[in-house]
Amino acid sequence: MLEDIMHEREKKCSLYEAHGSAFPARVARTAHIGEVIEQFDELFKKQKSLTLVGRVFAWRDQGGILFADVADASGKLQFVFNEKEMENFSAIQNSFDVGDFIEAEGVSYLTKRGEKSLFVKRARMIAKSFRPVPATWYGLEDTEALLRNRYLDLLLHKETRELFQKKALFWETMRDYVKRANYLEVEMPVLESVPGGAEARPFVTHHNALDEDFYLRISLELPLKKMLVGGVEKVFEIGRIFRNEGIDREHLQDYTQMECYSAYENYDDMMKFVEGMYKEVIQKLFGTLSMRIQDADIDWGVSWPKVDYYEIFEKETGIDLRSATEKDLKKKAKELGIAIEPGLKKGRIVDLIYKKAVRFKLIQPCFLVDPPVEIEPLAKRLEKDNNRVARFQVLALGTELGKGFSELNDPRDQRARFEEQMKLREAGDDEAQMIDEEFIEALEYGMPPAAGFGMSERLFAVLMGRSIRETVIFPLMKKK
Repeated sequence: MLEDIMHEREKKCSLYEAHGSAFPARVARTAHIGEVIEQFDELFKKQKSLTLVGRVFAWRDQGGILFADVADASGKLQFVFNEKEMENFSAIQNSFDVGDFIEAEGVSYLTKRGEKSLFVKRARMIAKSFRPVPATWYGLEDTEALLRNRYLDLLLHKETRELFQKKALFWETMRDYVKRANYLEVEMPVLESVPGGAEARPFVTHHNALDEDFYLRISLELPLKKMLVGGVEKVFEIGRIFRNEGIDREHLQDYTQMECYSAYENYDDMMKFVEGMYKEVIQKLFGTLSMRIQDADIDWGVSWPKVDYYEIFEKETGIDLRSATEKDLKKKAKELGIAIEPGLKKGRIVDLIYKKAVRFKLIQPCFLVDPPVEIEPLAKRLEKDNNRVARFQVLALGTELGKGFSELNDPRDQRARFEEQMKLREAGDDEAQMIDEEFIEALEYGMPPAAGFGMSERLFAVLMGRSIRETVIFPLMKKK
């Protein structure tokens, strides 16, 4: 029973503490295990004294000699303890278990079998493990169990640790790319009076000091665009956003997003910037721009084509969005098995049909451009066609991997579109945007022509061939 094992380990801890603390505040490491392995021949010749620390992963008691496999973040090494060479051998022998943390001083040593080791002269416990690490975890493949106990997943699976090292490199490379282009990095408020910048259901929280309800931000967009009004020409943020929506392979409720905005540019300029950024990030992570993901051979290295939203929509659905009525769209939605909730209007229905019948066909990297104005309330209208907007989406593997547009900076048009969104909310669409009077006021002071772009950590998950939950260290889980 687990309780019996824990009780026995607590007894061992008490036994050890008769000789000294089992949880000291300081350790005296002089080298990392990986360094010792790498420089072993030189250290063996010099017999230089080393002090190593780590967690015990295996413990073999052979009477007067003990063997332990000890690992830190850099590697794993065998420690050898000889009763004749140590003063506190019995305390070590009687108190240690697999999972405990140890500090050991000794010299490089080769066993009779030629295994690289540390011959221990002095050792002490630096943290006791009261719970045993379950041996079954070494081969565990149950995703739910791994996510609930991610610390054990990290502890026992090297590939999990490597995943998050690679994710850190993902954001580091992207940040470096954007900063090299002279974007100013900022941090914007997480709490907002009006959620804006996206069509999503927000989380609501109460601010006790102000005695008001606020929303957790669903986007980084509107505050960053206010920076353009304030004279900052290039600005970006990498931060958490929160959307109170469903969970699936590509969606979470809180996740990291990057958004950047550049004055005096349009969406064509931003497409060039984004393509270069994605290629640099992917090359840095994988050492190649050609890879196999989800049973598809993807070539990120080609020049990404622009795919016209209206043309691909008509090709895959038979519907010409220039002339289609809401009735036509509802009929097509029914044919596709899409449930249309009361209050949904043309823009939302178009988007649902697109996601059901069109998006999954776009496998190779491309830019999907110029959708109907009804589905994008924050993008500038096309000069050649006021019914469409200057928006692009990065598409690959049948999913959206980023979105950008020539930013709407006419406060009159912005107000009209917010008002249209509010009508949708009143009709029952709780993902439609609210009127943000403060943002409109900022636009009335004048915002320069600008291009913007946003992407989330979904890109990393897709590149790794994982669900987005698997690429979050501690995803929120429903209680057992």
